Amino acid sequence: MGIINLRIPMDLCYGSMSLFLTILHNVFLLYHVDMFVTVYKIDKTSFWIGETVFLIWNSFNDPLFGWLSDSKYLSNSVSTTQDIVMQRLNKLSINGPLFTLTFLMFWFPWGYPWLQFIVCLCLYDTFLTMIDLHHSALLADLAISSEARTKLNAKSSLFSALGSASVFLSYILWDKSNFTSFRIYCVCISVVSLLGFTVMASAMKQSYAKEHPMATRKTECHERHEEAVIPQNRSILVFIKQLMKHKNFKYFSVMNLIQVFHCHFNSNFFPLFLENLLGGYSSGLGAFLIGISFLAPHINNLYFLSLCRRFGVYNVINLLFFVKLLISITMFVAGPKHIWLLCLFVASNRVFTEGTCKLLNLVISDLVDEDFVLHKRKKAVSALMFGTAALVSKPGQTFAPLLGTWLLALQTGHEIFQQGSSVSGLNAEITSPNPLFLDQQRRGIFNMLVYVPIVCASLQLFIWSRFTLKNDRLKWVKSARSGAEHSIV
Repeated sequence: MGIINLRIPMDLCYGSMSLFLTILHNVFLLYHVDMFVTVYKIDKTSFWIGETVFLIWNSFNDPLFGWLSDSKYLSNSVSTTQDIVMQRLNKLSINGPLFTLTFLMFWFPWGYPWLQFIVCLCLYDTFLTMIDLHHSALLADLAISSEARTKLNAKSSLFSALGSASVFLSYILWDKSNFTSFRIYCVCISVVSLLGFTVMASAMKQSYAKEHPMATRKTECHERHEEAVIPQNRSILVFIKQLMKHKNFKYFSVMNLIQVFHCHFNSNFFPLFLENLLGGYSSGLGAFLIGISFLAPHINNLYFLSLCRRFGVYNVINLLFFVKLLISITMFVAGPKHIWLLCLFVASNRVFTEGTCKLLNLVISDLVDEDFVLHKRKKAVSALMFGTAALVSKPGQTFAPLLGTWLLALQTGHEIFQQGSSVSGLNAEITSPNPLFLDQQRRGIFNMLVYVPIVCASLQLFIWSRFTLKNDRLKWVKSARSGAEHSIV
């Protein structure tokens, strides 16, 4: 039985999940490394070992959890879409509160720094992945039409923008000499998040159960017999072979790999670009640009989603790739001397790139539909598709710093780690009193800033042109899935 009895629209419940995730995750992204390095004084070796363990776990937990969640749906079990939705909501109601507790583990010392670092990272990412996987999968399970999915995505973007406000207040309270206020703040937002996940998951289950009265009874029946439906060992091999023949999934995966690389490239080197290209303006202006880069993509996504409803997701993403290429070429021609144009480019490059990333869940949802139709499945394997897509794209996170540091050395002639583990080594070189040397270094970093989006956008435009799940084919796929599910139910 639910703990509340409120009639809250499903789209508001779905979108609010992003709020309760974002208010914690943005704080985590900004401060967890600083906390362990400067406060807990973790040594460099332990830090890199922890990051390596996290990288391995982070790369494989998406498909692992997707397989554990959806592998049974590849067999001829009795579950319907209604059963699957209720099971996803049950998992959100469990993993949401656990996620908030793992967030708190970062800010209070309870063990050796190296042990706390590894345990906290892996536990945090475990529950973050579970929430993200099932929340994303619900996008494909709750709605089939593009209009309904963009509406759900729009609510998520709106609530994510609200959740970004936690960053501004946390910045005010962050004080390395006295963590009392910051820790109280973390406890407060954790309580808000915990209550939010609990209440909204319960509200979604009640609302969905009212719309589909047989779903709850079927889910309980299915859970009692779930152990009897054991997928054969060959199911995973069959699924992999099917994906290998799924051309649109392959084209999307390559495009998404490039997109993830570009997003993380921007994040990894954003401070470097600001410090070395804005000169004396970098202090106040840099803080403003960083703040905007967190908030603007969510707000901008609301506009992009309205375009998706009018012109289709494929065309909007194609337009964003073209705009990225156009502004990068324009900036390359203009050169690094126009500070305000450079600021506009740095901000817009990140906003457009992050904005594209936020539309890709809609494409994966369409691929779930196509997979359902092509392979005549009884049930859509949404979490498995989202998890597999994440597995293929995760290497982009690793390639970004590796290729970025290589390009930096190639363009400037200096390694980023020459004088330490931060950009201070490069900064020491770039502040040389020799104007010719300084201009050469700034030009090298500027080239790195514009070359990457030009190459990424060009490759993405070519690959995306091969993607055929659009227009008439997309309409046919959605019609076929809708008809098939009605016949099953």
